[in-house]
Amino acid sequence: MAADPVAPGDTLAGRVDDVFGRIADAARAASRDPATLTTIVVTKFHPAQLVRDLHALGLRDLGENRHQEAQAKAAETSDLEGLRWHFIGQLQSKKARQVRSYATSVHSLDRDSVVDALAVDDGLVLDGFVQVNLTDDPGRGGVRAQELQHLTERILSSPGLALRGVMAVAPLDEEPRRAFARLRELAETVTALAPDATAISAGMSHDFADAIAEGATHLRIGTAITGNRPDAR
Repeated sequence: MAADPVAPGDTLAGRVDDVFGRIADAARAASRDPATLTTIVVTKFHPAQLVRDLHALGLRDLGENRHQEAQAKAAETSDLEGLRWHFIGQLQSKKARQVRSYATSVHSLDRDSVVDALAVDDGLVLDGFVQVNLTDDPGRGGVRAQELQHLTERILSSPGLALRGVMAVAPLDEEPRRAFARLRELAETVTALAPDATAISAGMSHDFADAIAEGATHLRIGTAITGNRPDAR
């Protein structure tokens, strides 16, 4: 399901206010405090200037899903104080270690090789989320339910990583709320091993209200805030 089209007269500040207002409404409807939610603005394909504009509006959590773009954008905006870069895409093992140089968290820990590549005892701690595959397609990113305990244990025994919780994308052919309810149940496998790893990274522009209703703590919002993406470079 695509996000609603962005009207030509919309402004970035207006979209930010609108989305955060809807997030607050969804949180209150779920008897949750909006202040406990982290909204990550996904700047995929957008220029670094958008990051500067978002920073000027008070936003600090940014997300990217391609290492090369994320690395370049983080370097271009390194003068901005307080930015927190979240890597949310599939990560190649050979590129993983480089992500430690700019990201504060990786939301796509989905196999041993990526965890091992990120596990560095360098004095820095990178937050990590286990990505769960909510489909029957083995080609999709994320671990299967039966692999979740193993990968959780692997992360917990790895230096330089702090397990925060789970992450998932709702399947296109399933009602989002039902998918996020399954994610919430699977998250119990993680918290049984790591009681502090209670975060749930779920929900995008079109389904964040359903994610909030099922306990999401980290939302990954793209076009609803950034506007339509430019063509991929």
